[in-house]
Amino acid sequence: MTGQHLTEDQIQRMIASDPDAPEATEDQLAQARPFAEVFPALAEAMRKNAGGRPKADNPKVAVSLRLDQDVVARFKASGPGWQTRMNR
Repeated sequence: MTGQHLTEDQIQRMIASDPDAPEATEDQLAQARPFAEVFPALAEAMRKNAGGRPKADNPKVAVSLRLDQDVVARFKASGPGWQTRMNR
């Protein structure tokens, strides 16, 4: 049904017909607690493992730079790692 505009009634019927994801009742919502409160160790592990690279001691600085086409072509022609060689 992608690309179609559904009416609110159609959406509600689809929600009600899904046995794997029933809508939460008012009682269930009243008993809900934050994830970190229910699973503190897992929440802490997830916080520590946020991903990404380790912080660099001397981080690079993003810049926008316009160079002549022949200069870039010459470095690219020298193969992979041309940006590092250009930095040197």
